[in-house]
Amino acid sequence: MNKRFIILILYFILILSTVCCIENNQTQGNIINREVIYQFSTIDGLLEGVYDGNLTFRELKEHGDYGIGTFDSLDGEMIQVQGKFYQIKSDGVAYPVNEDQKTPFAVVSFFDRDDYLYIDQEVNYDKLTKLIDSKLPTKNIFYLILIKGNFEYVKTRSVPIQSKPYVPLAKAVEGQKIFEFNDVNGTLVGFRSPDYVGSINVPGYHFHFLTADEKAGGHVLDLTIKNQNVEIDYTSDLFLDSPENLEYLRYTSEKERNDEFEVVEKSN
Repeated sequence: MNKRFIILILYFILILSTVCCIENNQTQGNIINREVIYQFSTIDGLLEGVYDGNLTFRELKEHGDYGIGTFDSLDGEMIQVQGKFYQIKSDGVAYPVNEDQKTPFAVVSFFDRDDYLYIDQEVNYDKLTKLIDSKLPTKNIFYLILIKGNFEYVKTRSVPIQSKPYVPLAKAVEGQKIFEFNDVNGTLVGFRSPDYVGSINVPGYHFHFLTADEKAGGHVLDLTIKNQNVEIDYTSDLFLDSPENLEYLRYTSEKERNDEFEVVEKSN
């Protein structure tokens, strides 16, 4: 066997090994990407009134198939279900989202169920979150949570579009519109975040709702369910993408947010 032939064989072995490594890395990359919470902007910025959208929904959908958030100028509540985005405006109607629309704040991930909890008793919002907490292995990672089925009762809200100069979120929600649903089928999408992310995301639970007919929904204030499965996706990683607009880059805040979280999350 001559030297040139040996070199040629070694060359093809090297090429084959490189291709295999690339394919393996791409596969691993896809797995890693499915196990991360993608967040655009911070809850602290939103609380301060940073409402200018800076990320298109076309870009956002690359990072998840379920999620929650809001729209440019705080124009309604956003929910993503099976990859499709919906905008629940202050009239309570769920509108399909144009992918060129922009968001100032959103949290999404790809859902892969790691665990579930069967709710065999009638529970409200507070009882539901306590039961989920009792099921979780730790409170120090992130969870994407889905509930699909019949809801005995759901109370939601949406906030009217804001005009500049923007007011802080706690002030904006004073104009919220409340919607109530009884014996309704739909999907609840939400996240549970650790307490230590208080300036980045909402500590604890944050849920949005969409009716099964895709016509209504909103940010969840209260609910009643019974005989339902709660599906849970464990996620250890958070990827934070910061806006690049001047509004976000210039805002400052050193406030304690506990009281504001109570107002914007549970005000009813």
